[in-house]
Amino acid sequence: MTSTTIEDLPKPFPDHTQLPEEDGTFVKNFQEHPQSIILTDSIGPILQKRHPDGLYAIGQDCGIYWRETEPAEKGAEAPDWFYVPDVPPKIDGQYRRSYVLWREHLAPLIALEFASGDGSEERDRTPLYNNDGEVQKPGKFWVYEHIMRIHFYGIFEIKTNKLEVYQFANGDYQKTTPNERGHYPIPPLGIELGLWEGSYQNQTQIWLRWWDSEGNLLLIGSERAEVEKHRAEQAETQLEQAETQLEQAETQLEQTETQLALVESQLERERLEKERLLDRLRAAGIDPNNV
Repeated sequence: MTSTTIEDLPKPFPDHTQLPEEDGTFVKNFQEHPQSIILTDSIGPILQKRHPDGLYAIGQDCGIYWRETEPAEKGAEAPDWFYVPDVPPKIDGQYRRSYVLWREHLAPLIALEFASGDGSEERDRTPLYNNDGEVQKPGKFWVYEHIMRIHFYGIFEIKTNKLEVYQFANGDYQKTTPNERGHYPIPPLGIELGLWEGSYQNQTQIWLRWWDSEGNLLLIGSERAEVEKHRAEQAETQLEQAETQLEQAETQLEQTETQLALVESQLERERLEKERLLDRLRAAGIDPNNV
């Protein structure tokens, strides 16, 4: 017979290593992962400046646990993309498998859902308790609003290219309106969220993208590399043009020097001819000053 020690027992409040990292469901469409990547890639330089210590975490279709249930994954919601400031990307040297609110106590600043359907699941405000006080499955919107209190919540309907952004204020979500550029400002980050049409990973369609507060698109790595390549090519072209202009200037200088030498030679010949004429006059007994 073996005995069980306290060390063998699970902790009363499980951490990210003890909770499922997935719920077994399929990704609903091919756009979800590229959409998450394009958001994470382009916001990277902004977050590096904001967090020089590297204390932030980004989740992509990753579970946020907010209550203990059986099975455990029923006590979690998994936004398609979310960002949490001021938390380490690793815990005890291990990469995060999930985000556990009762361990962290910090809500994400922003969460985004990429709705494959009509967005009804993402807008579900069903509360945790029904009118009889019985526990029921709460809606995703209600959990984000009343339990997690995520500061900004965006819903992007992929089929209709419709974007809604909500901001937590005065105890609940307020639907925000886009600015003159059609973007939704996220003031704590100094950026804006909006829609962009283009091609990414062999898919040409409407994507969620970030812009800075002045309306400049935040570029992904390949776009930044292309910009740097273009700048390098421009700089090389400008250098070549400058070298050509320098060569032309040197040629003109050489031509000017040649012309000046010819003029000086001509002047010297004229001076010598004048001297010879004066010498002949003197030899003939004529004073050149009296001529």
